[in-house]
Amino acid sequence: MGAPNYEESRTREDRIVRWLSSIQNTAKEIYLVGDLFDFWFEYKKAIPKGFVRLQGKIAEICDSGTPVHVFIGNHDMWMFDYLPKELGVIMHREPISKTFDSKTFFIGHGDGLGPGDHGYKFIKKVFANPVCQWLFARIHPNLGIGMADYWSGRSRKANRGEDEKYLGDDKEFLVQYCKEHLQEEHIDYFVFGHRHLPLNIDVGNQSKYINLGEWINYNTFAVWDGKEMKLEDDIIKQVIRGYTKESGVRNLEREISKLARKVVKKIVAGEEKEVNINNKNLSDFLGIAKFKFDEFPIMKTKKNISK
Repeated sequence: MGAPNYEESRTREDRIVRWLSSIQNTAKEIYLVGDLFDFWFEYKKAIPKGFVRLQGKIAEICDSGTPVHVFIGNHDMWMFDYLPKELGVIMHREPISKTFDSKTFFIGHGDGLGPGDHGYKFIKKVFANPVCQWLFARIHPNLGIGMADYWSGRSRKANRGEDEKYLGDDKEFLVQYCKEHLQEEHIDYFVFGHRHLPLNIDVGNQSKYINLGEWINYNTFAVWDGKEMKLEDDIIKQVIRGYTKESGVRNLEREISKLARKVVKKIVAGEEKEVNINNKNLSDFLGIAKFKFDEFPIMKTKKNISK
């Protein structure tokens, strides 16, 4: 939340809140694996403004008795006790191991794991240092948060190319970490964030590495149904909510056919080898959304007046 600007962040916040609402009565536990906020710092008496709808929804779910686990990410590593105290979440600063239905899960944000990336690992140690945190707290929020937002924006631009493509097993730090970890103990599912790309990769020994992606482009999440963990996305819901209002599936079929034709055209023309439809580029294929979710036409009726 918070990136790349206020308007897009607010739209995404609404989308995430709708998703949380759709699962809150069926999910046994919810895991949010880091970088919930583009930047976060808890001053003694203040927190960054905004994100109140998301915080309210998380608090509502926690109050209902459903555990919500929040992992510290590299963008919001300066979370302290506000979310656990005020919202009721369970906070994690390191990866955890869990067992569900006889399957083992290794869950974490994923930053700093695996070989390489020494520059970031050094910076992470600096940011985790209590003295550095105390010094930053002495900076007025107007300046401190402004500096952090600027730095975070530059970091996103610098890493945009790598974030959008799979680099190969030998260059993906988390793939290498999973394979090394499997030499010590068996894990059925490694589940991470950090890497802004939805991934479902076989890392050997009947083990999978699942990366949850992000909600700027992909709207992806994973679901454990008791037998299998599946990586899912919200794009079909976006098509239904933004482009169809008729009963039945006729209009949905028409919109999906339009998507398919335009994708095939791009591939045949040699413009793309493969096309990923996501929230960011959906309007390029279907045009501007025709409807807003929860916006229904009002039927007006005339009263019959007898004289």
